[in-house]
Amino acid sequence: MKARHSAHCVEEAEETVKELRAALARAGITLPSLGLDPVSLAREAPCPLVELGRCSVETARRLAAVLR
Repeated sequence: MKARHSAHCVEEAEETVKELRAALARAGITLPSLGLDPVSLAREAPCPLVELGRCSVETARRLAAVLR
């Protein structure tokens, strides 16, 4: 049961990253390092974290503008 729950958590996190990537793309924003944090996946019972990564100052400005 625990393995199924963990697998579901990872699948859900992967789908969320895809949705976020698509939403950002629609706003003209790309976060090159966007993905799942590998360290959070290495646990016995993975609890994925989303790694937003690094971006340029211009990308950060555009992201802030979209969020406003």
